[in-house]
Amino acid sequence: MDPRFQEIPRERVADRIASELLRLITSGELAPGERLPGERQLADMMGVSRVSIRAALQQLKAQGFVTAVQGGGTRITAAADQLDSALARLVRSNRNNLHDLAEIRSKLEVWAARRAAERATPEQRTEIDRAFVTMTAAGRPSRFKAEDDLNFHLAIAKASGSAVYLHLMSVLGDILEQMLAFHRYSLYATPADDQRFTQQHRAIWSAIKARDGDAAAAAMQDHLTTVLSRYEENDTPSQDAEAQTEAKGTASG
Repeated sequence: MDPRFQEIPRERVADRIASELLRLITSGELAPGERLPGERQLADMMGVSRVSIRAALQQLKAQGFVTAVQGGGTRITAAADQLDSALARLVRSNRNNLHDLAEIRSKLEVWAARRAAERATPEQRTEIDRAFVTMTAAGRPSRFKAEDDLNFHLAIAKASGSAVYLHLMSVLGDILEQMLAFHRYSLYATPADDQRFTQQHRAIWSAIKARDGDAAAAAMQDHLTTVLSRYEENDTPSQDAEAQTEAKGTASG
């Protein structure tokens, strides 16, 4: 036999399924944190057996792209749990680190708002609409302020169409949720602050709906500059220690 020519192995169905799911993850069509349909539903949609689906998911779990959900099911992950934990500890340890994260976030989210305005699909615009309508609904309990804020910004992140940006957001993970809770319940806790944030979110939402990238970037910049200004106003040693205590209390609540 001629050793230059090797037998080409047949690709298993499970490998092809894993490749297709990985393509959806890396393209951003499946976002970090998103829950996959059940095995039976996936098998029906992809025209394969549940055994092949299960084998494909096991491959992706081993590679860190998906993880099992307590109670059943599978969700997309960024395989960054250790990094997220380290980042959370770093930010909680010093309020200056929280300020730095807010500053970095402002640069990233301005870019994302512009991209969302220019590239969002109709489905992604609907998701942003839904998040905005929820957060501005009359009688919406204040305990949902941080959660609604996070969902609005995550909808914009998904609409940016960037898998890289989505995974960066997933690395921030829980600390982003804790940061927004600190903003909405400590830094900006008054009804006047809530009204101001609603107006700023409305400006971002309107610009994205109008597909105006410049306006969306400017509106997001205005919003996040507001957040940063309060850090700078309160940048004193005593207030710094108090803010750290508040942030830790929020994170544990």
